[in-house]
Amino acid sequence: MIDREQVHKVAHLARLELTAEEEEKFTTQLSSILDYFEQLSELDTTTVPPTTRAIDVSNIARPDDLESFPDREDILSCAPDGDGNFFKVPKILSEE
Repeated sequence: MIDREQVHKVAHLARLELTAEEEEKFTTQLSSILDYFEQLSELDTTTVPPTTRAIDVSNIARPDDLESFPDREDILSCAPDGDGNFFKVPKILSEE
């Protein structure tokens, strides 16, 4: 069980400004979450293999193969703004 003082301390460490109502609300919610974890810890999981997901997921992305493109001018013609053999992009770094 978590109490309001612990919620206040964690909020302070996380630099969160919570109202008294929010502290009370989070105290109740966090207590419920911790109670649920306590229920889960009662289960025997010794025969369950460790996993990162509940279902199997495979990578469906295509391989990233490097290919040369024969017509450089064709690629550069698609750019909204160019400078010779280069793409021009907006500046994102300041000089400060």
